[in-house]
Amino acid sequence: MNHKRSNPLLSLSLSAVLLSGCALPERTPPQLEIPVPDQFEAGSSAPGEIGGKWWEEFGDRQLDAHVERALSDSPAILQAIARTQQARALADLAGADQSPQVSLGFGAGRQKLTLESLGIVVPDAGGGGAQSSYRINTFDLTGNVSWEVDLWGRLSAQSAAARADFLANEANLQSVRQSIAAQTARAYFAMIEGGRQVNLARQVAENAAQMERQISNRVRLGAAQPADGQLAIASLASANANLAAREEILARTTRQFDVLLGDYPDGVVAFAGQLPALQSQPPAGLPAELLSRRPDILAAQLNLEAAGFRLDAAERSFLPSIELTGRAGTSSTQLSNLLDPDFFIWSIAGRLLQPIFQGGRLRAQFDLREGERDEALQLYADTVLNALSEVETALAVEEFLTEQEQELATALAAASEAHRIARNRYDVGSDPLLNVLDAQSRMIEAQSALLVVRQARIDNRINLHLALGGGFETGAQK
Repeated sequence: MNHKRSNPLLSLSLSAVLLSGCALPERTPPQLEIPVPDQFEAGSSAPGEIGGKWWEEFGDRQLDAHVERALSDSPAILQAIARTQQARALADLAGADQSPQVSLGFGAGRQKLTLESLGIVVPDAGGGGAQSSYRINTFDLTGNVSWEVDLWGRLSAQSAAARADFLANEANLQSVRQSIAAQTARAYFAMIEGGRQVNLARQVAENAAQMERQISNRVRLGAAQPADGQLAIASLASANANLAAREEILARTTRQFDVLLGDYPDGVVAFAGQLPALQSQPPAGLPAELLSRRPDILAAQLNLEAAGFRLDAAERSFLPSIELTGRAGTSSTQLSNLLDPDFFIWSIAGRLLQPIFQGGRLRAQFDLREGERDEALQLYADTVLNALSEVETALAVEEFLTEQEQELATALAAASEAHRIARNRYDVGSDPLLNVLDAQSRMIEAQSALLVVRQARIDNRINLHLALGGGFETGAQK
């Protein structure tokens, strides 16, 4: 459909994200305008809540257990958790730069001085020899304070960028969890479909072996042509080869599933014997709601915020910096005097540093941050468009796959009846064996294709849940 029931433009304004525990510098966020329709074009935009544990709608307890296991043990999720921990630490480090740095130190030293080194000449009185060197012990107990005054907001911009990076990693963690849940469900249903294909191929091979024995007996008795015997042998060999191919696919799938769950890939996995019947389609909601629900969109928005704050910090690097330092404590030649207030000393200093010439480093850094901000802006736009496309595609594909399933079910019923008739006519000598084999081949193809399209519908349903952002609490804590 070519008509668009849309607003002229729905402005996706990337306003400043409220980041708890961090005062964000004031800045004007870039505006990104993307045409978004009032509702999805390919399907109903009925309102409703997106299911939490959407995989439970398939009614398979083994699947539920596998998904829960993957969500706790998958190496991909554990990696994402580790990245989030690193991002939190980097945010804490960036925030520490805004606070005064305080340290406490204790020092002790011993020094030898000679009067000659001080320029003092001691006359030799009577040749007795005067003392010309001294040893001095020194002790000090001091506290030191240094603080860069964030007069222009450069440090707070750096801290805000690190905090946005942390929140983006949290959103990415949610996205990885959704992806792992979807991958687990897809692989699980692929194993069921693969198991069904193996059973079908095994049944065909058994039937082919039975037919080959019967026809071989008839050939020996002269009731069938030798060519029929050769056709039966060829049919059996093809059936056995197809069975081996199906078993190979299932073995690969089960071992990939093991790795997904973090298990040793021994290929021993429990799964159901039948593909489940699909329930009603989840509510798609409105396109605008999708943008606030999907964690990958939130992560892209936060990455854009972080890039903007880094650009702010780079711009403010051209301004002078002010650093305050202070030192206070006691110093004495006697250790016992360190706590005596009479030996208390202190100093305070301030420094104003204005960058003048650094070989173009500050300008290059600003250009780098500006390029990163522009890239993040386009990445955000690409993420939004891909998200909308994924929902529209899943909604559209559902209709096509449903029609395919219905037609293939009809084709299977007809092919099964044709095979039954051809086999009966061959048994009474009315039709050649070639007709039976051709009818059998069509029936097998229809059965296999029906399994494939049923699994494709399930995969598409999983894709729809993933595209809608359902399955977890989305959105990082702000």
